[in-house]
Amino acid sequence: MSTLSSRRSFLRYAAAGFSTLAVSRIALAQAATEPPARPLQIENAVTDPVSVEVNARAIPNFEPRDRTRTRFGSLEYRSGLVLTSPYRGFGGLSGIRLDARGERFLAVSDQGGWFTGRIRYADGKMTGLDDVEAAPLLGVEGRPITEKRLWWDSEAIARDGSFVYVGLERVNQILRYDFAKGGTRARGEVLPVPAGVRKLPSNKGLEALVVVPKGKDQPLAGTLIAFSERGLDADGNLTAFLIGGPTPGQFSVRRIDKYDISDAVLLPSGELLILERKFSWFTGVNIRIRSIPLKAIAPGALVDGPALFVADLGHEIDNMEGIDAHVTPEGETVLTLISDDNFSMLQRTLLLQFTLAE
Repeated sequence: MSTLSSRRSFLRYAAAGFSTLAVSRIALAQAATEPPARPLQIENAVTDPVSVEVNARAIPNFEPRDRTRTRFGSLEYRSGLVLTSPYRGFGGLSGIRLDARGERFLAVSDQGGWFTGRIRYADGKMTGLDDVEAAPLLGVEGRPITEKRLWWDSEAIARDGSFVYVGLERVNQILRYDFAKGGTRARGEVLPVPAGVRKLPSNKGLEALVVVPKGKDQPLAGTLIAFSERGLDADGNLTAFLIGGPTPGQFSVRRIDKYDISDAVLLPSGELLILERKFSWFTGVNIRIRSIPLKAIAPGALVDGPALFVADLGHEIDNMEGIDAHVTPEGETVLTLISDDNFSMLQRTLLLQFTLAE
C-alpha cells in the first residue's frame, strides 16, 4: 500500500477519533461553570504581534485517485498548498479575505488571532506565503480579546473598505475594526446585533459574515449578512440575519443533508456562495459549495440553491472553514478555500484555489 493510500486510510479511521476529541473539548468548555482565566482552548492564542515563518508544500492533484482530473462540479482545480509553521500559534484558520489581485490576505484564527501576508504565485499557481505576521485581536480597551471569558472563538470575517467585521461564535458577538486606525493593531468595537443572534447556540452560532457593498442597485446594499453554523429555525433550517441596511431582519437557508454553514462569499455577479460541511462516522468530513441568489434574500425568506461543488476525504480536503473570491486580469473568478486544523496533529492547514467554470 502506498504512503498516500495509507495516509488516506488512516485519516478515514482517525476521523471518528478526531471528532470524539473535538466533542470532548466542546463538552468540557460548556460544562465548566467557572473556567480559568486562560483555559486550555486558548493555549495557541497569539499574544503579541510577531513575524511568522510558514512553510508550504504543493498539492498537485485535488483527487489523488485520478491525477488527470481537474474538473469538480462547476470548479476547475488550480493549485493547493499544505501549510506548516514552527510558530505555535499558527493554525485554526477559520476565515480569509483577499485583496482584488488575490495576493494580500487577512485571515482570522479561532483562537483570537489575525494573520496577514502575501500569497506567492508562479504561472498562476500558488507556491508559498511571504511576509506573514500574526497579531492578537484587540477589544475596545486595547487588550487581547482572549482575556475575556469565552471571547476567543473568532470564526467569521468580512471586509468593507477599511472596516473589518469579526464574528465570535461562543458569545455570538460581532466586532468591527477600522483598519485605517492601525491595521491589525486597531481596537474592536462591539456591534449591536439582533436579539436572535444572541440566542444562537454557543458552539453552533456565528460562523460566516458577508458585507453587501454600498452603491449597488439592489435592496441589500450596505447590509451585513450573518450566518449561523447550525442555529435552526422552527422548521429545522439554518438561521441568518440581515444587520443594518435598509431591510434588517432574519431569514433562513434551507438545510439539506445535514450540512452546516462554515463560510460565505459574495461574487461581483451578485451570486452568494455558501461553504458547507458535515461529519459522518462512516465517511468522515464532507464539504459542499452552494449558490444562493442574493436577490432572493429578504426578511422572512427561506432561500435555497444548487450545489456547485462537493468533496470528501477521497479528495485533498480537511476541515474547510473559509472561502473568498477574486477576479484575475483575464476575467476568471478564482475561489480560495482555507482549512482549520484545530491545532491537531491529525489535521492539516490547506490553502486551495479553484476557477469557477460555470
